[in-house]
Amino acid sequence: MPILGTLLKKGIRIRESLEQEYSNPFDIQKQELKKLLITASQTAFGKHYSFGGILNAYKKDDQKAFFRLFKEQIPIHNYNKIYKDWWHISKQGKRNVCWPGNVKYFALSSGTSEASSKYLPITKDMKRAIQKTSIRQILSLSKYDLPSNFFQGGILMLGGSTQLNNRGSYFEGDLSGIQAAQLPFWFQHFYKPGKRIAKTKDWDEKLNEIAKKAREWNISIIVGVPAWIQILMEKILEYHQVSNIHEIWPDLMVYVHGGVSFDPYRKGFQKLLGKEIYYIETYLASEGFIAFQSKPNHRSMRLVLNNGIFYEFVPFDDKNFDENGDILENAETLMIDEVEEGKEYALLLSSCAGAWRYIIGDVVKFTSKEDSEIIITGRTKHFLSLCGEHMSVDNMNKAIEMVGDDLNIAIPEFTVAGVPHNTLFAHHWYIGTDGNVDPALIRKKLDKYLKELNDDYAVERSAALKEVFVDVLPISAFYKWMESKGKVGGQNKFPRVMKSAQYEDWKNFIKHLSE
Repeated sequence: MPILGTLLKKGIRIRESLEQEYSNPFDIQKQELKKLLITASQTAFGKHYSFGGILNAYKKDDQKAFFRLFKEQIPIHNYNKIYKDWWHISKQGKRNVCWPGNVKYFALSSGTSEASSKYLPITKDMKRAIQKTSIRQILSLSKYDLPSNFFQGGILMLGGSTQLNNRGSYFEGDLSGIQAAQLPFWFQHFYKPGKRIAKTKDWDEKLNEIAKKAREWNISIIVGVPAWIQILMEKILEYHQVSNIHEIWPDLMVYVHGGVSFDPYRKGFQKLLGKEIYYIETYLASEGFIAFQSKPNHRSMRLVLNNGIFYEFVPFDDKNFDENGDILENAETLMIDEVEEGKEYALLLSSCAGAWRYIIGDVVKFTSKEDSEIIITGRTKHFLSLCGEHMSVDNMNKAIEMVGDDLNIAIPEFTVAGVPHNTLFAHHWYIGTDGNVDPALIRKKLDKYLKELNDDYAVERSAALKEVFVDVLPISAFYKWMESKGKVGGQNKFPRVMKSAQYEDWKNFIKHLSE
């Protein structure tokens, strides 16, 4: 049976999607926070921060009284604070800490800015919420111009191993592995590569197994991080000696991606395809399924407002963040009705995983306040502002895409570090491409486009930002470094901005690689 028919037969309803479609975003979020507070009111966290008092504020005529009290009583948490004060207790097997019950799963996430692993709680309610949003996204495919045979195909989900590490009181692993291990029985018919291969921990072995089996499957949807999907498709083409992936999977029509901007990978993907497909962006983080692209040919994603997450938006400026990208203690936070289109905001989440006023580290921009649609523009700590250039990851992605188009080369990977230069500063870029190109030409074009995209950068290039260095490396160098750090597959991705410690480590790695 086609997947859409199966979803409907299993009683999967679109009530939640319709509720968000026809309801006021503020009203939805107000009620979502109320549900979270009620559910967690008898936890240790809820008692400590007097959730009952916040809930009493809902009775007042003042529409925002609950939100003011919520902000007054509960501090903003970064990972280190909430883990030290609360989550480590859940990790020891204690019940009812930040969310009712015990936490049986922790997603391991090193992110791209921290050296050590983060342990992010995945509760039963969060797993259920992620599944519900995933289904809502599948149902949104009915808006796309897709042939009937498309819905007969399978879904290839390339993620971390479903063989989780048993730590006694909890299991740990990549979020994609945790979710795949918990897929509903009825979904198994559509899911590839299947349980056996999905359990494989060795990444190369997993990719080789999928490549061998590829012809046996009729895949219509692929889901995964762009870098690893591209590597997989290249392996499949090499193993079966074909020129494009549609010779193996003629019904492939949709690629669902997330984690990083897809723009740097677009050109490389097109070379591996036999025909045009739909690219659908998702915002699935270890902290929850936050947003997804709900319309065809529409680059923005719609926030999921009624499925276990309450959002606060922090204007991403010097009033709320220090020079290192750390949020200030008394930062201003806004509800969804107070945001403005075109401005950048850092996200705070309170969720059914037991996160409370937790800064996720991403920066978003609203493209439509009415439809609650956003784009991700970067990370709070993944920007460069050594001397006031305020260069975001969004600036970097666009400039790299423009350089690639000019030179007709694919640049799927890159990173940049801010470095001292004489008495002032410089940017050191590492460009990943297998194209034959002069680094000096890339430098000239990259600098030119960044000046066009960012006025602050243009000003500083004539002041304190005295030099731009560019090294061109094979794409494989970036993946070998990831492998050396144990960060292959799943939701792992290469850092777009290198911090000083990473930069020194990276330089040493590149030096040894070339010897």
